[in-house]
Amino acid sequence: MTNFVLVAGTWLGAWAWDEVAAELRGAGHGVHALTLSGLAEKQDTQPAGQQTHVRDIVDEVGRLGLRDVVMVGHSYAGIPVGQAAQRIGDRLRRVVFVDANAPVDGESFLSGWPSDHVRQAIADHDGYWPPLGAPDYAGQGLTDEQIARIVEGSTPHPGVTLTEPAVLTRPLGELPATYVKCLLDGDEPMPAVAELLKSDRWELVELDTGHWPMFSQPHALARVLHAAAVAGP
Repeated sequence: MTNFVLVAGTWLGAWAWDEVAAELRGAGHGVHALTLSGLAEKQDTQPAGQQTHVRDIVDEVGRLGLRDVVMVGHSYAGIPVGQAAQRIGDRLRRVVFVDANAPVDGESFLSGWPSDHVRQAIADHDGYWPPLGAPDYAGQGLTDEQIARIVEGSTPHPGVTLTEPAVLTRPLGELPATYVKCLLDGDEPMPAVAELLKSDRWELVELDTGHWPMFSQPHALARVLHAAAVAGP
């Protein structure tokens, strides 16, 4: 049985995967949605850095004794998920990046794009990146109800997780991977991802929706994840 480990991006917790998880379970998969330290129901835990988030994921796989793992990272979570995928060895079946940042050794989530406004927001809010407001989700294929659900469920994101550098043990292109590009959020993958997609172990899948497909198109995303599991290592 394939075991999915689902990790959402900034401000979100395991709850963000509810609809996708239900669909995958209905297809017979094991599903384990994970909230990272410092977020959602874990927001009162100890201060979390990026390597804390990597350990969150690796430890969950070990704690549950999971094998045949498809690890899924959305947005920011692609950074810790990509690192964790390298560290679980032969337990990994495939890694899926959902409109996500991919880790680059020695670089942070905020590297490589105009992020001064994020750094300033973190400085202004006691080390946390405050969640977006409803207007910021316009044009992403979301209904008003879906936007309200995201906004109400979001919690401030620990800023240091966004500024710490990633640590890779080998080239990421060696992992079997699927990259899901959500076209309403831009039709081209970021340069680091475009380079990785040159690997014959990586495949590109496009979804005609915005950056939060677990809300806007959960059934389509679940189908993509199921296909990734079938594709195997």
